Amino acid sequence: MSTYDVAAVRAAFPALTAGPSAGLARFDGPGGSLVPQVVADAVAAAMTAGMCQRGSLTAPERATEAVVAGARGAMGRFLGADPAGIAFGRSMTAIAFDLARTLAADWGPGDEVVVTRLDHDADVRPWVLAAEAVGATVRWLGFDPVTTELDDVTSVLSDRTRLVAVTGASNLFGTRPDVRAVADAAHAVGALVHVDAVHLAAHQPVGVAELGADLVTCSPYKFFGPHLGVLAADPALLDSLRPGKLLPSSDAVPERFELGTLPYELLAGVRAAVEFVEGLGGMAAVAAHEEALLARLLEGLDRLPHVHVHGTPARRTPTLLLHVDGLQPEGVRVALAGAGVLAPAGSFYAIEASRHAGLGDEGGVRVGLAAYTDTSDVDRLLEGLAALG
Repeated sequence: MSTYDVAAVRAAFPALTAGPSAGLARFDGPGGSLVPQVVADAVAAAMTAGMCQRGSLTAPERATEAVVAGARGAMGRFLGADPAGIAFGRSMTAIAFDLARTLAADWGPGDEVVVTRLDHDADVRPWVLAAEAVGATVRWLGFDPVTTELDDVTSVLSDRTRLVAVTGASNLFGTRPDVRAVADAAHAVGALVHVDAVHLAAHQPVGVAELGADLVTCSPYKFFGPHLGVLAADPALLDSLRPGKLLPSSDAVPERFELGTLPYELLAGVRAAVEFVEGLGGMAAVAAHEEALLARLLEGLDRLPHVHVHGTPARRTPTLLLHVDGLQPEGVRVALAGAGVLAPAGSFYAIEASRHAGLGDEGGVRVGLAAYTDTSDVDRLLEGLAALG
């Protein structure tokens, strides 16, 4: 659409008007977005189309091939990546574990792997466990607990660094690090760079080349699609890696990285989700809408002295972690839910980030804006928080 029409966007999401979610102000998108009707229809249509296996002889085989190619092409456009380097997995977490095991086959004592304390644990633990299994050293990159900005990555790099894993955006604080600067520094010492773009891709245009990443992972269920994980990389890089696989399964790239039969119905949903975003004007249009709402929210929060936002990063997604004076996060969640406002509490698997910021395992109350959020939602949130003062 040429002009962002949030009312039209909201009309595309059945959960906003029917069922248990109807009438609620939803700020739980960082944990998984709502799904538009077109995506659900695409999944249902694929499930009932009689597809079974890929091939070129029969009509069902050709239809299945088209679904796979369509999903790869859609994610290639979405991430600015070569469709031949797009692989699908059970989840981003599963992909990260598979990648870590595969890459660690070439690591050993003396090699180093860098992870950050700002990341979701899915971009921490797979690398830590893989490094420990082969005797490699884990180097930790911290962040400023007040601003939530990453520390200087050069402080943990050396000529023994084999991989740097960094988040495109913190799912806890919304912080968007300068990933390109991290990648350039890592490449200068010969290291590969993995970017967890799960949270970033839900709010900003993502380009693999612009990030400077070698490996990018994300999850379509964060941007209106089904539960699935996606890996994007240069096909030549993937061709140099030898993941564990079944003997008769394809050794071609990217199929080499896809264990078992693909969930074709979910791939149809992925394509539909990307096309839905494209119909909104792309993630740039979504980002502009969300940033305007974020400004309104932050202005309103400035008038609530009993509510505190964690972090003052230079760049952020429309995601805030809050605390309310005198109340535990779970108490705030419960009170807001009573007012018809859904804002979850916790550390959201960013356990290292929560602990490093002094929030323990409890975390805070996370507020996430989305493409379907409108000003009335923001105002209801502010009213709910004001009532807690």
